[in-house]
Amino acid sequence: MTGKERFLAALNHKEPDAVPVDFGATAVTGMHVNCVIALRERYGLEKRPVKVHEPYQMLGLIEDDLQRALGLDVEGVFAAETMFGFRNENWKPWPLDDGREVLVSKHFRTTKDANGDTLIYPKGDLNAPPSGRMPKDGFFFDTIVRQDTIDESRLDPADNLEEFGPISEADLAYFDAETNRAAATGRGVIATFGGTALGDIALVPAPFLKHPKGIRDIEEWYVTTLTRRSYVHKIFEAQTEIALGNLEKIRARVGDRVQAAFICGTDFGTQISTFCSVDAFRSLYLPYYRRINDWIHDYTPWKTFKHSCGAVFSLIPSFIEAGFDILNPVQCSATGMDPLRLKKEFGADLVFWGGGADTQKTLAFGTPAEVREEVLRRCEIFGKGGGFVFNAVHNVQANTPAANVAAMIEAVKEFNGRR
Repeated sequence: MTGKERFLAALNHKEPDAVPVDFGATAVTGMHVNCVIALRERYGLEKRPVKVHEPYQMLGLIEDDLQRALGLDVEGVFAAETMFGFRNENWKPWPLDDGREVLVSKHFRTTKDANGDTLIYPKGDLNAPPSGRMPKDGFFFDTIVRQDTIDESRLDPADNLEEFGPISEADLAYFDAETNRAAATGRGVIATFGGTALGDIALVPAPFLKHPKGIRDIEEWYVTTLTRRSYVHKIFEAQTEIALGNLEKIRARVGDRVQAAFICGTDFGTQISTFCSVDAFRSLYLPYYRRINDWIHDYTPWKTFKHSCGAVFSLIPSFIEAGFDILNPVQCSATGMDPLRLKKEFGADLVFWGGGADTQKTLAFGTPAEVREEVLRRCEIFGKGGGFVFNAVHNVQANTPAANVAAMIEAVKEFNGRR
């Protein structure tokens, strides 16, 4: 099978010749840039600076030579702009705090504060307030919340819709070109078109806007989902209408070059519980996600991808009812997220994309032997009957030992060699 064929079989709950593997196709299935550097060295690939394609989490671009070495089956099409609101173009060198050099967009503009922290600016505009901070010797950016004092009498849902609007011709041309490029690789394709994530807490503070208006404080947003429900419904209703109009235009340009669409990165789980009740999810989120997913299923061949970390077992039936086809990152270490139970109860309805190795413990701090054992066990559980795309539990974090990452990859190859 080709990578695309393998990927399609898994998405359609048919057992392929091998478990398809993804690293780097989305902003939640990638690797920190220093891990990509280490892997290139480990596999003896050409020495050249690695591109930081997702600056918020400092994810490194996994280029074709490393994709081949790792045996990857999925190619990603990313949003037209990064989390800081600029395009990846005209790459330039940039030094990490450890002295190594990476490549970043020409719009990636930073300063250092008195503590040695790195500040980054929305749209690359140094005249705007910074929207991200990387602590000295840190590994990724934290959002800087820029919240004006809230005046209840002047709250307007339109202020939380500033970032949404009709898709531009430039972005349509970008997706046209990028899906053509991705499809030509022979791998399966997942695309992140943007605009369909409702209340994603990484997006609420709007690090991509110079002067965001509305409710942009993280704590205040969570309070708002409980105390200002009508306000949130108005945002979600308008956002959904805009998204459906944009999806129609995108579909006309990219057609069936795409097999999966990244719809939602909104996290609903903590390590031990959920951020909201099942009733709250069904009331506040489910109707809008169902409209988006139903449109995609009615008018495209794409499968829809839902990302949520944490202990979301109680919400999974509602995810399925909302029309999601894929669940990521499958955080098996969270309360109630036992792999055997997940596969038994939901494996007929959901594709599990992730869950292959615990990035919080085993992959980061275990031995290569422990990594191998966990990967083989997860592949055995999730791979039966298809419905599984191998990935770790969320992005591979900075300073994860290259030996462990290699052990993970080799274990998947070992498992696939037994089939």
